Amino acid sequence: MKIAVPTRDGVVDNHFGHCAYYTIYEVVNNEVSQKSTLASPQGCGCKSNIASVFRDMGVRVLLGGSMGQGAKNVLESHGIEVIRGCSGDVDRLIEEYIAGNVKDSGEGCHSHHECH
Repeated sequence: MKIAVPTRDGVVDNHFGHCAYYTIYEVVNNEVSQKSTLASPQGCGCKSNIASVFRDMGVRVLLGGSMGQGAKNVLESHGIEVIRGCSGDVDRLIEEYIAGNVKDSGEGCHSHHECH
């Protein structure tokens, strides 16, 4: 399974659509087998082609901080599960996700203005 995390300076970027890059983890038998980065496209996450890029790469889960409903809908329509409310060091986050300790917060951006 591949997991994407919006990242800035090694930590979860609180805003999916404006992150510096994505850290992509490949998890096999509950262990990280590969870690790479993918440059973030310019613009809002719901208007970029990142969801199709992720789908074509085999990404099945996105662990993010804050995200607007539009971006969440686009990702989910491409078969990518979205888990919001994540924070902190991305490597530690993946360990916690693999251990089953990461759940969706149920909260997105509080206003369109904050998300863009």
